[in-house]
Amino acid sequence: VMDDESHPKTLYVGNLSRDVTEILILQLFTQIGPCKSCKMITEHTSNDPYCFVEFFEHRDAAAALAAMNGRKILGKEVKVNWATTPSSQKKDTSNHFHVFVGDLNPEISTEDVKAAFAPFGKISDARVVKDMTTGKSKGYGFVSFYNKLDAENAIINMAGQWLGGRQIRTNWATRKPPAPKSVQDNASKQLRFDDVVTRSSPQNCTVYCGGIQSGLSEHLMRQTFSPFGQIMEVRVFPEKGYSFIRFSSHDSAAHAIVSVNGTVIEGHIVKCFWGKESPDMAKNPQQVEYNQWGQWNQQQQQQQYGQYVTNGWQVPSYSMYGQTWNQQGFGVDPTPLWEQHNHD
Repeated sequence: VMDDESHPKTLYVGNLSRDVTEILILQLFTQIGPCKSCKMITEHTSNDPYCFVEFFEHRDAAAALAAMNGRKILGKEVKVNWATTPSSQKKDTSNHFHVFVGDLNPEISTEDVKAAFAPFGKISDARVVKDMTTGKSKGYGFVSFYNKLDAENAIINMAGQWLGGRQIRTNWATRKPPAPKSVQDNASKQLRFDDVVTRSSPQNCTVYCGGIQSGLSEHLMRQTFSPFGQIMEVRVFPEKGYSFIRFSSHDSAAHAIVSVNGTVIEGHIVKCFWGKESPDMAKNPQQVEYNQWGQWNQQQQQQQYGQYVTNGWQVPSYSMYGQTWNQQGFGVDPTPLWEQHNHD
């Protein structure tokens, strides 16, 4: 029977000693409230047995979860959590929000990951990815949340947290797991934040991301780059395999460059650097500025400098606009258009 989602009645009880029986579990759990059933699962020979205990009432199940998690049964500390629906009745989680969890200690189980991420909100799915032949963890996994905000909080707050003696990495889960180190080393030596941050003017908040020859979309770029800061705008050029991502701050952009450069996205090793370096767009800044950005710039500038903008592009002095303009140029000569004739 599937639980009503908001009032589940079934608990997962794991990390059991092999000597624990259904009868023993029922004896312990019925002290908290009447149980409907207990089902012991032992067929996975490599893993410790676990069982599902179904209560008649949600509140008894909740009380049992609080009382029994971490208690020792026959000398082993058991893990108690809400049971997830069995895979035969798995609901479609494709529209949920999936978090990638990497650098996992191989001992870490799906249940450990779930327990670590549970404080951030309701989880619809979690798994540690295992090698099909050996059954061993590949060192990464996924956690799916119902709510985007919960997933975002988990990504931000769990990044670099210690789990089983290792600091884990978190990100949105569109990306394939990073390529083996050797591939990355050939592609690009790891950039350092201090080097990257000084390589472009402090006004430049735009990241160039290239090399994604197939599968490039705005959604993919937002998922890849949103952990690093507030994204103001994304421009994708799928036929050219590159995109520009403009952040709200220069530091966010630098962190994104350091973290994403050399990783594998959609099977391609990507290159990231500062956005001004895109030759194609620099060739024709006018087209980029006016056509793609005209409307957007106008709105922005009217908000920021309403009193100076009389009529769209009748622009006052360069000093007024120099800064915001640079930030918004994508692969653009930093000199504003209305000043360029002075340099000819």
